[in-house]
Amino acid sequence: MRAVWRAARAAVRRRRLQTFVITLVTLFSTATIVIALALLDASSAPFDRAFDAQRGPHVVAVYSSVTPAVATDAEAVAGPFPQVELDVPGDGGPVWVTGPITLVGRAEPGGPVDRLDLFAGRWATGRDEAVINLDPPPAGMADDFTREIIGRTITVPGRPVLTIVGTAWSLSHTADVWVSPATMASLRPTGSQVLYRFTGGDRPVPPEGLLATRSYLTQKAEVAAGPGTILPFLIVFGLLGLITAVLIVANVVSGAVVSGFRHIGVLKALGFTPPQVVLVYLIMVTVPAFVGAVLGTVAGSLAAKPLLYNAFLGLGLDPQVTSRPWVPLTGLVGVPLLVVLTAVVPASRAHRLSAAEAISAGAAPKAGRGLRAQRALAGTRLPRVLSLGLGLPFARPGRTGLTLAALLLGVTTVTFAGGLAASVIRYTEAVDQADAVQVQVRPNPAAVGSTTSQRTDPQVEALLRGLPGTVHVTADLSMPVSAAGHVEPLNVDFLRGDADTLGYQDQLVEGRWRSAPGEVVASSAALHHLGLAVGDTLSLSYDGRHEPVTIVGKTMEGGLGDGDLFADWSLFTALAPGHRVVNNEVMYWIRVSGDPGAYLSAVRAADPGLSAWAAGSGLSNSFTLSVLAISVVFAGMIGIVAALSVFNTVLLNVRERRRDLGMLKSIGMTPRQVVAMTVTSMAVLGVVAGVAGIPAGIGAHRLILPMAGAAAEIDLPARMFHVWNPGGLALVVLAGVAIAVLGALLPARRAARLPIAEVLHNE
Repeated sequence: MRAVWRAARAAVRRRRLQTFVITLVTLFSTATIVIALALLDASSAPFDRAFDAQRGPHVVAVYSSVTPAVATDAEAVAGPFPQVELDVPGDGGPVWVTGPITLVGRAEPGGPVDRLDLFAGRWATGRDEAVINLDPPPAGMADDFTREIIGRTITVPGRPVLTIVGTAWSLSHTADVWVSPATMASLRPTGSQVLYRFTGGDRPVPPEGLLATRSYLTQKAEVAAGPGTILPFLIVFGLLGLITAVLIVANVVSGAVVSGFRHIGVLKALGFTPPQVVLVYLIMVTVPAFVGAVLGTVAGSLAAKPLLYNAFLGLGLDPQVTSRPWVPLTGLVGVPLLVVLTAVVPASRAHRLSAAEAISAGAAPKAGRGLRAQRALAGTRLPRVLSLGLGLPFARPGRTGLTLAALLLGVTTVTFAGGLAASVIRYTEAVDQADAVQVQVRPNPAAVGSTTSQRTDPQVEALLRGLPGTVHVTADLSMPVSAAGHVEPLNVDFLRGDADTLGYQDQLVEGRWRSAPGEVVASSAALHHLGLAVGDTLSLSYDGRHEPVTIVGKTMEGGLGDGDLFADWSLFTALAPGHRVVNNEVMYWIRVSGDPGAYLSAVRAADPGLSAWAAGSGLSNSFTLSVLAISVVFAGMIGIVAALSVFNTVLLNVRERRRDLGMLKSIGMTPRQVVAMTVTSMAVLGVVAGVAGIPAGIGAHRLILPMAGAAAEIDLPARMFHVWNPGGLALVVLAGVAIAVLGALLPARRAARLPIAEVLHNE
């Protein structure tokens, strides 16, 4: 065994470049595998994992009694907590807590069920203090939330004024606002809330005094719609990265063993037994592979964290979504095991060869391999350098096939990532109306105090239209309105002013934009929920008044005010003629002709009670940034790993063909021609991979994008799919060629510097 170890150690030291290549390839491959598995693991039931981490309730029960009966077969119970429903007016508090809200009296954020994440401020323990339920902010923004929210008040006529002292997050959304039990007593609770956690899911709860129940499955469906949008992308990138890494490890390791057949013959001639020879080569490739696997596992684990965070940013799950321990363990153990299994196959061939056969097998590819193709190429009018280069891949068809597969996956990934990025940018620009709206304005609520605008809604619009640089102004009032035959109200965006310039036409999936007062346009999600289609009629009602409307168009998304329907302001006037519009109920979407920053300053100077900010662009959207980050990282990593595969293939080809290269140089081939011949042998694979990878990448794009839209209940228009043009496709082909050329360039230059006398003397 000592001789085996010494021989393997000597081989590792002697073959420094091969050792470095194996280490580098396994490092990048392991990192890719760890990131891919982390994304696949995170995409597996993110709600369930976050739900379990927060000890979420399987059933939320509301009782009319303050002290209801409690189920005794539950795994855990929290409550009863006193509860009350309040209707906060539009000027009664922050926008997050206006309208109908649920307040629950709770002494602490922890407990056996629904352990809240208190991420800003403190818990409400004093009199008339409140904690509001909000999704966790991005990393480092908790202080901004504290400054923005803490200290604001919630005012409901006839009830105590509540001061916000903290913000917390409940995945199960058991309340909109939490207060102390003492504060709840002054709010006059109307019932009580009990949170049940059962083994194996929801079950029936005591029926005495039961007013309503909500299963965790309902909340799961609502929450999962967000992650469900991005999960198909994570799965595709994860699978592409996983397959590419495995192929490249197999190519590099098997090539390293095959290129060492001559050394295997020498070992046999020195007296090493066949099992010892196999063991020498397993150790020789496993040692650098293990070092690369350790470094790759660390790098992949570190890189996966920000990717996972960005992937689930803004979905309410990001604090809980992490990869489980088996992911880095797979990289640490699985990759070296893959290396061993890959090396066993060619090493076992050497096990069966005699010393003379092994030495002969290691000199060059078998005679006759690729000769037919090389002769056919020699008969063409191509320059000799190019014909020789085009014939080289046929000498090692197995190695060439693995290299081509790696390049093909690389080009497929680049195509898919490019199409996905273009579609997502186009989608977010259409949703954010980036070209149609540059500034958003909303009057501050009365609770702000001295900075409250004293202007009425028409006066605010008149002020904005009179400012220099104003091109278009649209007033948007978003209100819940009842729909005949449907239990849940619809959020309707009543638009006034220049609504036709908002760019909603770019979102149209079917039909047309509204042109008359009785016409509305609906979001695709709203039509799915209502079971209606373009052309159907709907009766809307508010405060006892009814108005029929006709659905004339369908958009992929709702309004900027999260509306389900888009309607003319005249419909609002007909439904609610006596409704007093509070200033901060109306949002103003403005298109300007000059510098948006100067316009913002002009708005604030004209009326300090108006909040004005620049409209977001597609690239500032967290979902867009997440998809772009994942696309760039995976396209880059898989491209690098594919280039390393080419690098290894050319390196092995050069080593095996030292004699041929020496002969060619001896009869006049220049170093530049050697480089051109070697690079051509891989560039042709890049062209083939580029041409074949484009339809594969486009096919994946066309398959996955509708799945992502369906998860979010969004119908996408055709323009979201047609993002490729001839110039872009040509760049993809060039990307495949570039990956192949970059991978081949360094070993090709090394081959060009081979000394003729030394090569021929050694042979």
